[in-house]
Amino acid sequence: MSCPPPRPAQLTLDGAAWGAGILSPVSFTLAPGRVLGVLGANGAGKSTLLRLIYRFHKPESGRVLLDGQDIHTMPARAVAQRVAAVLQEQPTDFALNVAEIVGLGRAPHRRALAGPSTQDAHVVGHALDRMSLRAFAERPFGTLSGGERQRVMVARALAQEPGLIVLDEPTNHLDIRHQLEVLRLVRGLGATVVASLHDLNLVAGFADDLLVLHRGQPLAFGPVDEVLTPELIARAFDVQATPRGAGQFDFSLFSSMQPETTQ
Repeated sequence: MSCPPPRPAQLTLDGAAWGAGILSPVSFTLAPGRVLGVLGANGAGKSTLLRLIYRFHKPESGRVLLDGQDIHTMPARAVAQRVAAVLQEQPTDFALNVAEIVGLGRAPHRRALAGPSTQDAHVVGHALDRMSLRAFAERPFGTLSGGERQRVMVARALAQEPGLIVLDEPTNHLDIRHQLEVLRLVRGLGATVVASLHDLNLVAGFADDLLVLHRGQPLAFGPVDEVLTPELIARAFDVQATPRGAGQFDFSLFSSMQPETTQ
């Protein structure tokens, strides 16, 4: 028996802001099932934005809406059943094996003090299969490579059966093969996805839409092919971007010196 795909959520930020200049008001609506890439240089406000979306921070102004409902008027458990986060920090309890860590994703669906159910076991097994981790189920988490650990974290998020998955730099510290593998797997999950990314050349094949931040200010939101322009990259990252086709760019620093002229 296979698990039905999750019902993708609609995400709306309505003037959501946090901190004095850390993140200025951001507004957009992400349609169900779309994949949003969040781009910006270090300190642009990407992680703060994600913390608002997965309910770690409460907006100091504005709202975060999930399927039209303010997530801070919803019970925390209800939000946890609909929103999963895959963060850069990974579990430090290396005594757990892969299946046990993936099983933690079922916690929002269990009654207090209740143990795993037959349905929980079925969902965990499906998540392991989806991430090609069945052969690793009994392996201690601490024995896995970086790419394998990241797949386990995505499987744990999948076990929550969320409508929205939030990923903070999901390809950080991975080699290019594992970067592409993780992004391909996330892309096929069926949920709405919001992911902060640092590699602009991975964006075109992964995201449907982009939100670009610069020093806490939103610069642009929209489809990748409309937003990812050399001009916008220059504003957001202070680098010169030269297109080389298929959404790929070469990058160079702007010259701070003018060429000498001969008399």
